[in-house]
Amino acid sequence: MKHLYLVDGSGFIFRAFHAVRPLTRPDGTPVNAVYGFTQMVLKLVADSDADYIAVIFDAARKTFRNDIYPAYKAHRPPPPEELIPQFALVREATEAFGLPAIQLPGYEADDIIATYARLGAETGANVTIVSSDKDLMQLVTNQVTMLDSMKNRLVGPDEVVERFGVRP
Repeated sequence: MKHLYLVDGSGFIFRAFHAVRPLTRPDGTPVNAVYGFTQMVLKLVADSDADYIAVIFDAARKTFRNDIYPAYKAHRPPPPEELIPQFALVREATEAFGLPAIQLPGYEADDIIATYARLGAETGANVTIVSSDKDLMQLVTNQVTMLDSMKNRLVGPDEVVERFGVRP
C-alpha cells in the first residue's frame, strides 16, 4: 500500500519563522524562515517512509470564503514584513528538494490538503497530514492520520476522541 505525506507548508513557514532567530543573506534579505523550513523538511524526508510527499501552501490571503463572508479572517494581522520575501524562497527551496510545491489561487492550504487526503485514501493509499493545525483533525480516519512533526506525535481517530471527546 502506498503512503502519501501532505505537508502543511504554510504552517511550517510560520513555525520556522518564529522558531529561528533572525538571519539574513549578504544582501540583507531575511532567511530565518527559509532556513528553519528547510531543516524541518530535511528531517521529515529522512524520517519518513512515504512513497510520495507534497508540500501544500496558501496562495494568498483572499479565498472563496471571503466572497461568501467578507469578514473571514479579517481579524488576522498581515504577516510580519520580514517574512514576506521568504514565501517565494521557501517555494523555491521546496522545488529544489524535488518536492511538489502546490498552491491554488482562491484556496487555503487546508482545502487542498483535505482534497488530496480524500483522493489519496480513495485510491487505497495511507495518507499522513503533516501539520499541527487542529482544524485538520476532522479529516482523520483509519486511513488518514496526522503527524505533528515538532512533537513527533501521530494522531489517529482515538487521539482525536481523546482530545475533543468526539470522533473526527
